Amino acid sequence: MKMQDLKDMDRDDFLGMIGLQSKRSFTGELLGTLGTFGIGLLVGAGVALLLAPKPGRDLRHDIRAKLHNGKATGLDKGVDATDVGAA
Repeated sequence: MKMQDLKDMDRDDFLGMIGLQSKRSFTGELLGTLGTFGIGLLVGAGVALLLAPKPGRDLRHDIRAKLHNGKATGLDKGVDATDVGAA
């Protein structure tokens, strides 16, 4: 390492080199945030399933029925899924 290299280093570079502190990039912070968000989603989904008022089979049946009824209602009103993003 030359003297010029040492002069060009800033404080974060020097501390990172000796292992005291390192720079965090935007990508690193974003991935950490998204990872935490994903873990929160999984924990929330697990808690929701544990606290659901119905057994899983009944809950899945109700969700399917609501989706089917909503789809039929949308088709009756002339709404098509391809029309939603066309505006």
